[in-house]
Amino acid sequence: MPQVKINEEWKQVLQTYFDSHEFTELAQFVKSEYQNKRVYPNPENIFKAFDLTPFSEVKVVILGQDPYHGPNQAHGLCFSVPTGVPLPPSLVNIYKEIENSLGIKKDFSNGNLEAWAKQGVFLLNTILTVVANQPGSHQNRGWERFTDYVIQTISREKKHVVFMLWGNFARSKKELIDQTKHLILEAAHPSPYSANKGFFGCNHFLLCNQYLKSHQLSEIRW
Repeated sequence: MPQVKINEEWKQVLQTYFDSHEFTELAQFVKSEYQNKRVYPNPENIFKAFDLTPFSEVKVVILGQDPYHGPNQAHGLCFSVPTGVPLPPSLVNIYKEIENSLGIKKDFSNGNLEAWAKQGVFLLNTILTVVANQPGSHQNRGWERFTDYVIQTISREKKHVVFMLWGNFARSKKELIDQTKHLILEAAHPSPYSANKGFFGCNHFLLCNQYLKSHQLSEIRW
């Protein structure tokens, strides 16, 4: 694996998996890809979601699929882009839903979601790397098994976490989550192709905060 940063808590929680033959194979594949192709995000940002949101602080999980495949977009947090990069269409729709649901004004010039991550919103792509301009290029190479393990670990070891599953791919992960301990919120994907089919009006950000508050957890400042 190229040089990466990951919070110490996650290292401990996931050590068994990191030591596995399965992860060793994945790491060798990813290292080779970075050496031979243009791959996003930058190596130090592969585990950025894990670095900014320690395991003990995870309150919300938002699942994406794989990183943005255009230049300067992916930085290790699903749906997020670095400061100064124009918002992708899905993130524009996420901001619109927040405005409509919570009645707060969003800054559409800033798509950097690090502030969410630092409040306990774990912004997890199920595939953590991608070849430039080739969406889905690192599917079925081992990332999905790793992130399934991560989701199962959160479900098993924590309680009262809100899981936001948008679109069929994310919703397929529902079976990994213990619904007796956590809140699962499902909706269409915020992409322009599907946002009008159930993402707009889902009120997930409002429902999330209501649930957190009901369990004496601090609400997210969306």
